[in-house]
Amino acid sequence: MTTQPSSNLATFDNPRPARDFTVRIDIPEFTCLCPLTGQPDFAKLIIEYVPDQLCVELKSLKLYMWTFRERGAFHEAVTHEILDHIVAAIAPNFMRLRAEFNVRGGIYTTVIAEHRKPDWQAPELVNLP
Repeated sequence: MTTQPSSNLATFDNPRPARDFTVRIDIPEFTCLCPLTGQPDFAKLIIEYVPDQLCVELKSLKLYMWTFRERGAFHEAVTHEILDHIVAAIAPNFMRLRAEFNVRGGIYTTVIAEHRKPDWQAPELVNLP
């Protein structure tokens, strides 16, 4: 597999499609550029999803994230773009992307975007003692 940035998101079959489970992926070193100043923006991305038939392969996800390093993007736009690309690749039952951008000019920005299949029902939350 290449080690160059790539917009190709590889997938693999969900090993347990009959069971709802959550996949959480932490990406602590996401970078893109401010579209106005060209200065780097740094963020921690947290992806949580409930797969349907496919899961995203992690090395391809890392290479995909690298494609943003030299691109200008507003925080809100890049968060939705990433969510839309991953959803298009794996069609999960549910996905949440939380993008926590580091301080810039005394301001932290967090953008949260979600996708949910219309016919999917989340399992009931179990609270243990």
